[in-house]
Amino acid sequence: MDTRFLNHLAKDYPNIQAASAELINLNAILALPKGTEYFLSDLHGEYEAFVHMIKSASGVIYSKIEEVFGPDLTRKERKELAQLIYNAEAEIKRRKKSEEDFDRWCKTAIFRLTAICKSVTSKYTRSKVRRRLPKHLAYSMDELLHADDDENKAQYYSAIIRSIVECGIAEEFIVKMADMISNLAVDKLHIIGDIWDRGAHPDKIMDFLMEHHDVDFQWGNHDIVWMGAATGNWCCITNVLRMNISYNNFDMLEVGYGINLRPLAMLATTAYADDPCEHFKPKVLEENIYAPVNKELAAKMNKAIAVCQFKIEGQTIMDHPEYKMENRMLLDKIDFEKGTVMIKGVEHELRDKNFPTIDPEDPYRLTPQEQEMLESIEASFRQSEKLQRHIQFMFTHGSLYKIYNGNLMFHGCIPMTEDGEFQECTVNGVTKKGKAYMDYLEEQVRSAYYMTGNNEETGKAGDIMWYLWLSGNSPLFGKDQMTTFERCFIADKKTHKEHTMPYYKLIDDKAMCEKVLEEFGLDPKTAHILNGHVPVKIKDGESPVRGGGKRIVIDGGISKAYQKQTGIAGYTFIFNSWLMALAEHKPYEPMREDGTQVFHTPKITTLEVLPKRMMVRNSDQGRELEQQVEDMKMLIDAYRTGRLQETY
Repeated sequence: MDTRFLNHLAKDYPNIQAASAELINLNAILALPKGTEYFLSDLHGEYEAFVHMIKSASGVIYSKIEEVFGPDLTRKERKELAQLIYNAEAEIKRRKKSEEDFDRWCKTAIFRLTAICKSVTSKYTRSKVRRRLPKHLAYSMDELLHADDDENKAQYYSAIIRSIVECGIAEEFIVKMADMISNLAVDKLHIIGDIWDRGAHPDKIMDFLMEHHDVDFQWGNHDIVWMGAATGNWCCITNVLRMNISYNNFDMLEVGYGINLRPLAMLATTAYADDPCEHFKPKVLEENIYAPVNKELAAKMNKAIAVCQFKIEGQTIMDHPEYKMENRMLLDKIDFEKGTVMIKGVEHELRDKNFPTIDPEDPYRLTPQEQEMLESIEASFRQSEKLQRHIQFMFTHGSLYKIYNGNLMFHGCIPMTEDGEFQECTVNGVTKKGKAYMDYLEEQVRSAYYMTGNNEETGKAGDIMWYLWLSGNSPLFGKDQMTTFERCFIADKKTHKEHTMPYYKLIDDKAMCEKVLEEFGLDPKTAHILNGHVPVKIKDGESPVRGGGKRIVIDGGISKAYQKQTGIAGYTFIFNSWLMALAEHKPYEPMREDGTQVFHTPKITTLEVLPKRMMVRNSDQGRELEQQVEDMKMLIDAYRTGRLQETY
């Protein structure tokens, strides 16, 4: 082994004892069951519903309560214990008002939480559990979790709980213990795309995920457009603003990310002063608290940014003839006198004919006020510390696709031809297909963010993100067109139709799934594809399990905007050491005024039972750890043979 590498390793393990201790720890981890992986997609800003899924481990926590306590607790007591774990702060607040002896309730709660935490942590080494403990509570938690249940320790155990209450830290202890249970129940979290848009609090979801111990992302189309907006790309910025204004997400934009919308409001009130902008009124899924905007102004802002979007997109399409998106240039197809637009040779009447900022002779030119507004808002996106922090986390923990423990994860699709071959796609003059196309796109996205001006892009930096947002050849979109203009300005719903690409018809065939898996170097007999992006309409008889069990679609409608279509409120795919399962969620119910809350236990369906229990040694993590074991053995040998000198 390279002596320089051994010297570097020796800084952390300076002698045989230290290296041997780490070797023992690594071998112990390899002998444990594989940690539980959770897979979710299409969160779309639904913070409370998402956090509940994680806190409840998608129903697994309640199963643990049933397993540990069974008939020892009544059904009511089991549900109350679950509620405590799901939202400890709220339950403590309620109990302080309702319990005659709150200290006694705290002691009981700590005892019960400890029992559940012991069960959840049983598949981890003590060192791993200790690393997750909050520092100032670590001693008492560790003692409770690892104290023997024999007679000699009973009084010791009770004394610890009594002291926690007497010291006045019971409430904090309960909250941290509940967090520990949820934290350790979900060992690894995979988010298969779409944190942002529609729902009100994607910023809070990102804050939560940045605190999680092990999370990765497979970028979705709604993620990539925000990533492009963070580079200052105007196509992406206008799309992001239009979508979130249309869903009334002003709190998130102005307070969450500090985007200054005043220049847009001024443009809207000036240019559309007498225009009711009737067809641009926002959908209100959640009311704003800190930055409310009346519906009339919001509608004007929505129309103003939509027109800017169509102008900027037209300019970008002209900059990128290789995108082959000229059919989306519609402003120059408008007959302003007749109030019609020509689309694919068919003339359609416009339901909104007021275009005060469009010059019919040069329809894609921005007015000076539009130009000034976009420059100001670009600065807001670039200078938003919180947004840039979130987007950087998306880059450091994310990718277009991921292969882990035999699962291939990507948000949307792999471009394919009608006859089932991988589609050759050209971007920036480079032609690729299949896995090579995905790898090239990711390389270009990273270059656009980290090395602006020093990549293969033409036009404006970040155009590649806009391309991935809405191109027919985008693996994140997978439709022939995005009909935003038609939805805004044409009443005929036939023009709103977006046709899915061949992949979505082909991929329900098992042989096609196996072809995709082989393209990415996986064994088609054992591997699976996990996607989001397209909501599964359970109410119409659709199944999330497709392609002979080789492909699982886990977009079940966490977003309230989709729940009428799906009939449910999201999926969690669960992969533990024994099996693969799918949790089907009911709509999340917010807390009532009296502090109580109804939590629906999801329906969990086992999809596949493993032939034998999967240990860490058999996982991707295990392969990495086995290499570390070999490294440690070589380090110990170097110390024993005198090639390296031990230090103490």
